[in-house]
Amino acid sequence: MRLATLALLSAIAFSAGAQADSLDDALLKEMQRRHVPGLSVLVIKDGKVVKEKGYGLANVEHRVPVTPQTVFQSGSVGKTFTAALILLLAQDGKLSLDDPIARHLPDTPPAWEKITIRHLLAHTSGLGDPYEIIDFRKDYTDEELIALEAKIPVRSAPGEKWAYSNMGYHLLGFIANRAGGKFYGDQLRERIFAPLGMDTRVITEADIVPHRAAGYEWKDGALKNQAWVAPRLNTTADGSLYLTARDLARWDQALYGDKILDARLRAASFTPAKLNDGSDAPYGYGWFVDKVKGRTHISHGGAWQGFRSHLCRYVDDKLTVVILANSASARPAKFANMVAAHYVPSLFDAPAKPIADKDPAASAQVRAAMDRFARGEAPAGLNAQLGAEFTPAVLARVAEALGEAGALRSVALLASQDKDGGRSLRYRYSYDNETLLVSVMLDKAGRFSGFRFMPE
Repeated sequence: MRLATLALLSAIAFSAGAQADSLDDALLKEMQRRHVPGLSVLVIKDGKVVKEKGYGLANVEHRVPVTPQTVFQSGSVGKTFTAALILLLAQDGKLSLDDPIARHLPDTPPAWEKITIRHLLAHTSGLGDPYEIIDFRKDYTDEELIALEAKIPVRSAPGEKWAYSNMGYHLLGFIANRAGGKFYGDQLRERIFAPLGMDTRVITEADIVPHRAAGYEWKDGALKNQAWVAPRLNTTADGSLYLTARDLARWDQALYGDKILDARLRAASFTPAKLNDGSDAPYGYGWFVDKVKGRTHISHGGAWQGFRSHLCRYVDDKLTVVILANSASARPAKFANMVAAHYVPSLFDAPAKPIADKDPAASAQVRAAMDRFARGEAPAGLNAQLGAEFTPAVLARVAEALGEAGALRSVALLASQDKDGGRSLRYRYSYDNETLLVSVMLDKAGRFSGFRFMPE
């Protein structure tokens, strides 16, 4: 295995070419650290492609290098297209965003009665995800998958909270099939992909797909092929597409004009949804929307079957970064940040400096929680809502990620602020193989109401 790993790293370095710059060096180093076989990077600045490059291997077994033509899986970046199709169908008068989803789907449960298409688009439906009960080896029909998902308890009332839900986008695909009169993937091809000259298509492992990359996972110190899933589960509208970095570049540029979505629909897509209490969600219709240094940042990431992706658009700076990787252990947002900082350094601050810890008891509480997470256990002190989110499957994924990070070397408090009667805390957890930013919310009773990790 050591020889195979050395060969893989040598291939990564070789395929980057002899004219590697400082950004290339940084990307290659991160690839090696995260065991990423292949990476495709494309950068647009002021409407022009300023970087388009492949690194490493699209297929390790056959030693095929990544090129600009390499086809990756989209993961949830595909949601941006599903949302656009729903908006086009609404423009056609075939549905309304305020339609109850029961109007378009048969036999929906009473708990879904007040959920609208708009709620699904913005992840404010209150729906969860079915992945703990779904059989990834079964080819479900639309009706079977809806019936399965109808068994998942609703997390909150529609519009009450924002919570990311792949199930919601499954349902949007089923709605599009009915409203548009044909499979949503065919509609995407006719209305978006073909007009823009994109080769993007719904996943099919049976067809011959030139330049298709293989997906990989890093498990127990070894590179493994992606897990197999039933063909129908590779066709759902939550993000099941084959595409290239250049395809996403064409999509990005189309979103600056009216060819697919007019100005009204684009504005709706990129405006944070409103919750019932009037506060903003972090999501529009098919896009995460936030501010970076006061500038608008529109983005989406994806993960599926040994692939990770990220499309980020700094629209005020006319900067777009596309990242496609064929490894489940890749951190595409980190790659994207590295690339964006190279072209627009002012978007990013220097790493935060530690501050004095005036409440070591709270930090000890967080440390104990992190230790429990590392063992795959739910920490003590989670409030009811947060406790429901850390299901056994989620805990297993967290434990796996923390295990890959290696031994903990240091913990530093970066921010502490009273907020909403509780407290917001932010830490830097430095491990042998990873540095994580850990953001925590404590409520008035001192219980955890928020817990989030992200690579620095």
